Amino acid sequence: MVTRRTFNREFKLEAVRLVRERGVAVTQAARDLDVHENVLRKWVREQKSDPQHAFPGQGLMKPEQAEIERLKRENAKLKMERDILKKGRGLFRQGVDVKYGFVAKHRGAWPIGMMCEALGVSRSGFYAWRSRPRSQRSRDDERLGQQARQSFLDSDRTYGARRVWRDVLEAGSRCGLHRIERLLRMQALRARPRRRGLPVDRGDRSGGAIAPNLLDRQFQAPAPNQKWVADFTYLWTAEGWLFVAVVLDLYSRRAVGWSMQSQMTAQLVTDALMMAIWRRGQPVALLHHSDRGSQYTSDRFRRLLDELGITCSMSRSGNCWDNSAMESFFKSLKTERTDGKVYRTRADAKADVFDYIERFYNSRRRHSTIGYVSPLQFEQQMQLA
Repeated sequence: MVTRRTFNREFKLEAVRLVRERGVAVTQAARDLDVHENVLRKWVREQKSDPQHAFPGQGLMKPEQAEIERLKRENAKLKMERDILKKGRGLFRQGVDVKYGFVAKHRGAWPIGMMCEALGVSRSGFYAWRSRPRSQRSRDDERLGQQARQSFLDSDRTYGARRVWRDVLEAGSRCGLHRIERLLRMQALRARPRRRGLPVDRGDRSGGAIAPNLLDRQFQAPAPNQKWVADFTYLWTAEGWLFVAVVLDLYSRRAVGWSMQSQMTAQLVTDALMMAIWRRGQPVALLHHSDRGSQYTSDRFRRLLDELGITCSMSRSGNCWDNSAMESFFKSLKTERTDGKVYRTRADAKADVFDYIERFYNSRRRHSTIGYVSPLQFEQQMQLA
């Protein structure tokens, strides 16, 4: 009997983002994610028609929910008008050139007509302003902005305004520090932040919740869904830490489950395990191995293992070698993808990690442990053997 595959909402949203935002063809994305092309097209249509409530699960939207959506749209319009006035509140005493500059800068965020009306200028005047010859100061800003950007990139994104300013002065241009600060800010160029202190796991570990090391560094499995290893790591973004939990099947080294959240809670590792169950089906005899983090020793996670009939195994205290297969995966993730990158938002980091796991690591990356084929290819070969 063929078990119907199930995908959770997080997987569907990232798959749709892959097509709509990252420009990957539906056919290629479906092949990389190991889903049917028509299923992926359906997900794209559903998310496009209702981004806020796509993939809600079973059931349809009720009439009162539709009315709520209508009110939300009206509220969004009012909020947009409020945001324009809030953002441009310092412009009402400025000349029309400053106001038109504000409209030009933010025309990708708000409708031009709405901004012109809020600022008390005409839309036709804005288009006429755009056709006028540029001022000398505007041309100087463009030239200095290019020099500042080149200095910033040459420093591997480590220079702040003061060092960039000195590079610009050395190149022969004359300007003030505040001007360089403004030009960098306009281009959203921000020096790489200092490395933050690593997050500390302050969760309580109950002595009775610690499981013995049943895996005992036996990182080979004769068949799928017999030995899973799990752990989580963290990535820094401009919005704060992003925690990434992953479950690997030691049979093929395939990442069968993952979850990404802003906090390292029991829910993080639980969601990763549930994705693995949804994708692989409930196993008959499975050993789940992890470290002794409070997320894995929590009552919630241990009860889930008991309900699913999964045997729990844990590494010895402070011994990373007992879960070296998982450590190797995270080393590959960071070395091959995330190291050296500056993520502005957690969503950017999630999209990049999703791309690495589902489009590269599982489907294309050659893994030395399984004969230099990808985990997906290895499983397909074993099915045909």
